[in-house]
Amino acid sequence: MRFLSLGLLHFAGTALGQSSIDLFTIAGFTGFPSSYEAPLSGKATESNLLVNAKVPIVFPGKTIWYNDLTYSSFAIATNLTPEPSGYLTSMRLHAFILQTGIARKLNEKDGFQLLVVPRYNSDFNGYDPKNWQFGGIALYEHRYHEKLMMRFGVMFNQELFGPLLVPLVHIDWQMNEKWSMAGLFPIYLKINYQLSDRMIVGLSHFGLITTYRISQQGFETDYVERNSIDEALYARYKVAGNFHLEARVGYSLARVYEQYAESEKMDFRLSIIRFGDDRLKKNVAFASGPMASLRLVYNLPIE
Repeated sequence: MRFLSLGLLHFAGTALGQSSIDLFTIAGFTGFPSSYEAPLSGKATESNLLVNAKVPIVFPGKTIWYNDLTYSSFAIATNLTPEPSGYLTSMRLHAFILQTGIARKLNEKDGFQLLVVPRYNSDFNGYDPKNWQFGGIALYEHRYHEKLMMRFGVMFNQELFGPLLVPLVHIDWQMNEKWSMAGLFPIYLKINYQLSDRMIVGLSHFGLITTYRISQQGFETDYVERNSIDEALYARYKVAGNFHLEARVGYSLARVYEQYAESEKMDFRLSIIRFGDDRLKKNVAFASGPMASLRLVYNLPIE
């Protein structure tokens, strides 16, 4: 067993079904001020910091131990004076998410990935073992031809509201010399156009459901559920070597931060479809709105 080296790049790319890997990403995100629903009169501003690192480790044979660690912090700032009591308005939520497991090629066309996905989601106002969440991802891979590889599977996570199951479709499709599509839908997906040797432009989709246990004084038995679907135009420019700058401008659809008591659960959630959800929300929502993001990416070509 050894860490990924230049001599193993092509093998790793074959096992992961990719022509390059974003080994390190740091990103900042801001949402433009959005108005609260009645009875509040004011606006909320969302911001986010994301840091991601990937470490594939190669075993003899056709197996990679895949590791992906993400830190994400969402913050909500308001201009409410004074802020209302009894529920949350301003908040800062943190998440550490590890994806670790096996990616294995069965033959030239088929393979699979099995990952365990522990998360620690909290407002960092105190440690609680209940902040841990556990889930997993299972994907079966088939390469239809050299320009099209797809995976099909599911993601499961034990959210604070109950079990969440999301069907997944991964696509890596080089449609022609200029156009390509890549991503794990419905979580993330990009449609790319190669504008020049250094510049790629296109459309970006990102959507994820996350829950965070609250430890802030007065709300110790509550959790926050965050939902958002970010649709954006993006441009990625190769600055130097393998470093890229990527800017996104778009709109956060169906964005909500919903506060619930710990006892408020649903029976089951299948992606956006909810079963047995009669929870009572404690806070007041603010509207969806425009967003912008800037990220620095270290991308390692494999071919």
